[in-house]
Amino acid sequence: MTNTADQSPLGKSSAYRTDYAPELLFPIPRQGKRDELGLTGTMPFFGVDIWNAYELSWLNMRGKPQVAVAKITVPADSPNIIESKSFKLYLNSFNQTKVADADALKILLEQDLSAAAGASVHVTIIEQQDFNKLAMGELEGVLLDRLDIEVDNYSPQPETLKADFDEQPVEEVFISHLLKSNCLVTGQPDWGSVQIQYYGPQIDQESLLKYLIGFREHNEFHEQCVERIFTDILRQCKPQQLSVYARYTRRGGLDINPWRSNYTSGQKPSNLRNARQ
Repeated sequence: MTNTADQSPLGKSSAYRTDYAPELLFPIPRQGKRDELGLTGTMPFFGVDIWNAYELSWLNMRGKPQVAVAKITVPADSPNIIESKSFKLYLNSFNQTKVADADALKILLEQDLSAAAGASVHVTIIEQQDFNKLAMGELEGVLLDRLDIEVDNYSPQPETLKADFDEQPVEEVFISHLLKSNCLVTGQPDWGSVQIQYYGPQIDQESLLKYLIGFREHNEFHEQCVERIFTDILRQCKPQQLSVYARYTRRGGLDINPWRSNYTSGQKPSNLRNARQ
């Protein structure tokens, strides 16, 4: 049976297991939402979903609790996303589970998450002695939020995106902290910041900001919103190069940060935690 979002633990009462339970992970195929966008065959982008887990804990072999932070990188070409509540429940299943050390935990996490995603998932565990190496930073670019615009629409309208096709191509980087969408199942708000980097016909900044604000009442998962933004900009504004990176605030000790790009010379995004995360 193909898992769907409404079958996930989202919006349902859940027993919090504290013993190792990889079966709690709930994968959802990416292709269903990609079909809505008309994306079949070879995707117009590559990328990753960067997860940060701030509530990771387990017991060592003597029963002493351990804590750490984990960075999990899921490739965008994996067939499945991992539903976030199931991810949290899975991580909580380690709370009373004895594991030899952080390396052994990393192996378990990579094994289980790769099986759920259907592709190789990479995990980095940051232990207590390295917490001071976890830096913070903000997305760089021209701030769209400075624009004094009037807004009366709160659903995505790609047809409103504008670009100047009569002038020479430009290279620009825009950021906005006004990205908000809602959970596909529960309707709870997901807050994020987004960075858009492109080379091509100059994109009209006001139309881009209005488009991004248009996600405010839109229901989709984080990864799906970023792919929608990427696809809409690519189709409407026709840049030769495009990257879209969103950093969402955490929920349940997890944040999700999807990145999609169509050019290999574009730098992979940093994983700097921003002020709202």
